[in-house]
Amino acid sequence: MTVADIKKTAEGKMAKSVESYKSELQKIRTGRAHPGLLDQVHVDYYGSMVPISQVANVALIDARTISVQPWEKGMGPKIEKAIRESDLGLNPSSQGDLLRVPMPALTEERRKDLTKVVRHASEDAKVAVRNLRRDGNEQLKRLLKDKAISEDDERRAQDEVQKLTDRTIAEIDRLTQAKEAEILAV
Repeated sequence: MTVADIKKTAEGKMAKSVESYKSELQKIRTGRAHPGLLDQVHVDYYGSMVPISQVANVALIDARTISVQPWEKGMGPKIEKAIRESDLGLNPSSQGDLLRVPMPALTEERRKDLTKVVRHASEDAKVAVRNLRRDGNEQLKRLLKDKAISEDDERRAQDEVQKLTDRTIAEIDRLTQAKEAEILAV
């Protein structure tokens, strides 16, 4: 493994960490409805737990209401129960085959709780990035120990890995601030 391989691997994994963090942020609701909100809700489908999107059409009726149209007649009550029991705080209403899921307005207290959740997710993402930096630095030290690179090359490569880490953490901070502003906007 070369220095370039180590940097490329670290960069790729850090990019994946940022993508994972972005998907985590999308799960945190802000009062506006979006179909991806129900992706984490699973429903019992003939003995196996599957995401709602695999047993129903999930679409937006308007900015504050999601519609769920089950593909099979008997799935409506099961989907309704799964949404109600999820930790999203949603209360679906049934209209024949169609389920309407209105988004309740966020209270000030709930907004502050959501910003705490965002900060916690941000810290988890930063820890993952720092762990990747540590792994990269350990690989560089191994190369130095095996005399595959010089001390100067190792020091230069560690500086580049650190700069990559700093850029990635700055990106996570930017995403966090944007999400907090979105949550706190009334």
